[in-house]
Amino acid sequence: MLRRVGARFAPAILCGILALSAASPALACACGCSVFDVGTSSLLPSGPGGTTFLEYDLLDQTRNWSGSSRAPAADNTDKRIRSNFYLAGGQYMFNDEWGVMGELPYTQRSLASTDSGSLVNSDHGSIGDVRLMGVYSGFSPDMSTGIIFGAKLPTGDHNFQGFDTDVEIGSGSTDLLLGGYHSGQLGATGDFVWYAQALWQHEVTTRDHYTPGSERNAALGISYNNWSVGSVRIAPVVQAIYSGRGHDTGAAGDPDNTGYNRALIAPGLSFATQNWTLYADVELPVWQNVTGNQLIAPVAFKFIVSHSF
Repeated sequence: MLRRVGARFAPAILCGILALSAASPALACACGCSVFDVGTSSLLPSGPGGTTFLEYDLLDQTRNWSGSSRAPAADNTDKRIRSNFYLAGGQYMFNDEWGVMGELPYTQRSLASTDSGSLVNSDHGSIGDVRLMGVYSGFSPDMSTGIIFGAKLPTGDHNFQGFDTDVEIGSGSTDLLLGGYHSGQLGATGDFVWYAQALWQHEVTTRDHYTPGSERNAALGISYNNWSVGSVRIAPVVQAIYSGRGHDTGAAGDPDNTGYNRALIAPGLSFATQNWTLYADVELPVWQNVTGNQLIAPVAFKFIVSHSF
């Protein structure tokens, strides 16, 4: 019974857990962001097989923030950071216990900042930091509980002359990733499904006198899975997301203007038919506390299309 329930509602939960990566663009990019350093696109396993996905995130950071409130724009030399995030990824479960995951990101970013009173615009696009992870879901017969472990590799460009270290597309560091997830249903009918996930990321090797702050992320979500139009299953999803990051350090870091703790609410919808699922959400910050002066986005948008096989 539990395995059949898990397989039936996997598309909706899949997109919900995929959306945890939404915490990255919505939260992580204060005075510059490495979006794929935050969160993970964890896929909820429901049996052997694979899932591939494409993701797009839009983040437009226009508001200067200091502490827990908005601050004058004049206090920050950065005026606007606009990022388009593209991600190709997938997961394959070899059996009911073990699987692998991989993510290849690409980021297009524009930065508007002032230098000696003059506005300077910088634009750059590059492959970001690749993530390679393993999944273990053998704690229970329904595969509802699992752990994630792996590494973020320093594949992204971290030396673009127009960006500061905390704005670079890549961090230049190799990071350890460790997290876990759990899902379940509310009530006997299984109309409501909930899930929780957490991820910790910590650098193990760095370069160029720059050490990015360690990150911790968590999400709690719920979806309703009893709507359909013809063969299309429609599932509303809402998430509460927390993301935190420590100060950057090293001679090239800026500890006075990096580091944060933030919480968001992310309502979304998933549309599933056969082996295809489309997910979209809007991420809205409800509380944030940042160190120094950092640019934040008042809203972020996410779109994911996935295919299971």
